[in-house]
Amino acid sequence: MPRAPSHSTLTPPARAGAPAATPMAFVRAVVAAYERHAVDPSAALRQARIAPRELRLHDGRITASQFEALCAHAMQELDDEALAWFSRRLPWGSYGLLIRASVTAPDLGVALRRWSRHHRLLADDVLLHLHIDGDAATLRLEETRPIAPAVRELCLVTLLRYVHGFACWAIDSRIALRGASFALPEPRHAEVYALLFGCPLAFDAPVTAMRFDARYLALPLVRDEAATRAMLQQALALTVRQYRRDRLLAQQVREHLRQRPVATAETVAAALNLSARTLHRQLREEGSSLQSLKDEARFALAQGLLRQTARSIAQVARAAGFRNEKSFARAFTAWSGLPPGRWRQASAGH
Repeated sequence: MPRAPSHSTLTPPARAGAPAATPMAFVRAVVAAYERHAVDPSAALRQARIAPRELRLHDGRITASQFEALCAHAMQELDDEALAWFSRRLPWGSYGLLIRASVTAPDLGVALRRWSRHHRLLADDVLLHLHIDGDAATLRLEETRPIAPAVRELCLVTLLRYVHGFACWAIDSRIALRGASFALPEPRHAEVYALLFGCPLAFDAPVTAMRFDARYLALPLVRDEAATRAMLQQALALTVRQYRRDRLLAQQVREHLRQRPVATAETVAAALNLSARTLHRQLREEGSSLQSLKDEARFALAQGLLRQTARSIAQVARAAGFRNEKSFARAFTAWSGLPPGRWRQASAGH
């Protein structure tokens, strides 16, 4: 039977010496699943090296590997991959079937619609809806039946993380979220949500949802049967942070610079919810650079001003972010093969 993704989707990836970050509230939700199924959780807690007394620590934390071990044991022992979230259990292997049903789609948009439709066949307590509005896509959760309070947070967070993680894995790309909202009060451990979602957050929201650039939906899926089988057999976590490459990043930076061609690395990175260091690294991994994209934007701006306005060369140089006309002329000649004045004359004849 294919194995399901583990709940390490709820924790930052384990690293040697990494601090414990997973809140004890998530552990208590797993214990609540055992209580609902009337099964003793002691074996699962021992497997994860969690002492029962630690459950009473409201601000306690465990490591990613501990939580993975706990959930892997629980899902198999309870034969319920949903861990008592829904009105019926999801037998071991259910999410593996869901992945297989979605991974053969031609692009991410079709895959997420399949995921939403087929998840309803597994459990209709929570429905998934994909909406597109302009350049934004929203994946929204609709709760059709009350979810037990003890497991509701874990359920909603995990469902979003499963979809996000699958989407990143399927297209082999980091998918930067524009925002995530939760129909939950802000928890004591709200800081962990920043690690899980890496985007602006809203609590006490009308719905639980995540938003991202709709252009990701047009990207083709790149995982074949061998990759799917390997992922399922190893029960690899569908974590997002392992996907450092963002296949839309250069395009997003290019669009930002089109409006602000002289923007700094810090302002571009902030607009994309990244650090400047991460921005540089990810563009380098894509075979690009911020400087090359800025040059492209400045060249396009200068061409437009030279062709469509009567501004002087010095004015065009300042608008394109150059300190003086000489440096602008040197750069423009390198870009186009002609000095700006001659380029303007040549373009006027076409």
